[in-house]
Amino acid sequence: MNQKCIAALALLTFTLAACATRDAAHANNSKPNTLTAKETAAGWKLLFNGENMTGWHNFKTDTIRPGWQVKDGTLACLDPKNAGDLVTAEQFDWFELELEYNISHAGNSGIMYHVTDDGGAAWATGPEFQLEDNVEAHDPVRCGWLYALYQPPDDPKTGKPLDATKPVGEWNHVRLVISPKKCEHVINGVKYFDYVLGSEDFNNRVAKSKFGKMATFAKFNRGYIALQGDHGQVAFRNIKIRPLAK
Repeated sequence: MNQKCIAALALLTFTLAACATRDAAHANNSKPNTLTAKETAAGWKLLFNGENMTGWHNFKTDTIRPGWQVKDGTLACLDPKNAGDLVTAEQFDWFELELEYNISHAGNSGIMYHVTDDGGAAWATGPEFQLEDNVEAHDPVRCGWLYALYQPPDDPKTGKPLDATKPVGEWNHVRLVISPKKCEHVINGVKYFDYVLGSEDFNNRVAKSKFGKMATFAKFNRGYIALQGDHGQVAFRNIKIRPLAK
């Protein structure tokens, strides 16, 4: 076989391999903001349809400020000065929540749960799963921590708290499990820690934190899920929830 034939065969082999990789990737990636038949059967529900903000409103209002918009299939906080915290129309008690977020440079946001209208702000009742750019954000509470209460153990490789986040501009996956027996924080498949709401350890940590003086903080077992929108630009997609049995 001459050199031209060998080169042509090599190019054909490379092309076929590339096509196979592309087709496999396409088969494994469903359309954003949709559920598979398996997920639907398992009880998952979309909280964002990718087209509009049905099912959401600003905290303690029935409207949505213009800083929140649907852009390119994402629920995006584009102007944090005119956005505020966004909450679900529906309230939840025990659940498994999954979503993807893409944070801006030095951005800071959060996911709060069991939020009620009893507090003056969403964070006055709902514990917060912190989201931020771990490299440039100024808040020392890092991404994935339960704000001011729990943080992951130190990574022996770095000597710093475990950090499984991807850089700014990339999508990160969050899994948050809230149940009576155990709550879990997971980022990009890496579990950070677990805790029990209302346990002696949890209550002691609350008492020692800034939330200790807030009579309504973490006192409810049912409430809205909130997305923080006043600290920086951030986009969300594939927001889905699965209720858990009591």
